Amino acid sequence: MTDGPSYGFDTLQIHAGARPDPATGARQVPIYQTTAYVFRDADHAAALFNLQEVGYIYSRLTNPTVAALQERMATLEGGVGAVCCSSGHAAQIMALFPLMGPGKNIVASTRLYGGTITQFSQTIKRFGWSATFVDFDDLDAVKAAINDDTRAVFCESIANPGGYITDLDAISAISDAAGIPLIVDNTSATPYLCRPIEHGATLVVHSMTKYLTGNGTVTGGVVVDSGRFDWSANDKFPSLSEPEPAYHGLKFHETFGPLAFTFHGIAIGLRDLGMTLNPQAAHYTLMGIETLSLRMQKHVENAMEVAGWLETHDAVEAVTYAGLPSSPYNDRVSRICPKGAGGLFTVRLKGGYDACVKFVDSLEIFSHVANLGDTRSLVIHSASTTHRQLTPEQQEAAGAGPSVVRISIGTEDPADLIADLNKALNASK
Repeated sequence: MTDGPSYGFDTLQIHAGARPDPATGARQVPIYQTTAYVFRDADHAAALFNLQEVGYIYSRLTNPTVAALQERMATLEGGVGAVCCSSGHAAQIMALFPLMGPGKNIVASTRLYGGTITQFSQTIKRFGWSATFVDFDDLDAVKAAINDDTRAVFCESIANPGGYITDLDAISAISDAAGIPLIVDNTSATPYLCRPIEHGATLVVHSMTKYLTGNGTVTGGVVVDSGRFDWSANDKFPSLSEPEPAYHGLKFHETFGPLAFTFHGIAIGLRDLGMTLNPQAAHYTLMGIETLSLRMQKHVENAMEVAGWLETHDAVEAVTYAGLPSSPYNDRVSRICPKGAGGLFTVRLKGGYDACVKFVDSLEIFSHVANLGDTRSLVIHSASTTHRQLTPEQQEAAGAGPSVVRISIGTEDPADLIADLNKALNASK
């Protein structure tokens, strides 16, 4: 079901990548809890290791349960292939790994998840990579930040924590003109609300831990390859365009064409970095995706109602939800996220840091956790947790200042959520 635009999203989220088990007829994708796979003979084993045949060798590389999830994600995002891995953070490194080298840089949005900012501003330095952070609403600044050593542009479709919507069409035009790939983190939107490849993204990454699984049970990440980038157009991406010594001089782009990045992600990335997704986590995520559209519709409906109510409360200074007419990003909803602005936003309280702490501690239905995208409504004070490692300037730029609380709206009864928020806001004064 990977090549049929005649199938709708609701059908594909259930059936893509899932076939009755040939051995047993099992309708649900089995959990293939195995480390290794028996080769037919010596020639079969050699062909697999030479990348001359697609199949299963060892579960650090490939696993049938994980493969079903990879096919489903590639189908839903409109890509040619996908590589699943152990977390969203792993997916980001997996996406950058074939592109980067010592002295190379990426241009990244200032509006990113705090852990991503830390990963890009601190951790990747150990690889000799660097990141330049720019306000992606300032297109001239994005253009100016790109130089001869830039190897990727990175942003979030709906930014965490503020729910800001990136103008992907404008950003992809800039990356295309520079001849470098655009990587879009689509975690907060999911492919139901936004399909970044249709707006020019080269690669799409997800923390599948969030909305895709939707039940707060497992961690997982994925990199989806659009298959549209010409890795051989210049000499910037030798890992994909030049001979690979570990495979007797094979050139990934020349050999695998549109699937070059996907094959490299498995044959090199998972082989050497080992950021493997376990099959049980893949199974939970497959089951979660089966109801993705239903859940996202409810997340959006609830978020609209709750955010609209919050905007009227006298303890609230501002609400960042892009679905509200008052949002400066509201005009992007119909173009970038036509089915809604998601379920994530922030609230700035008039009482500042102390009020935020009281507010979070006074909630009952909302769970105070470092997660988002659950069926349960979740809350966190980003400045003291997820964005704690950032400077005050970085916190404000990311929309996670000391007077800001991040809210992830779940699928509960919105009247109950509003009542809980009202009680906590009154207690915070």
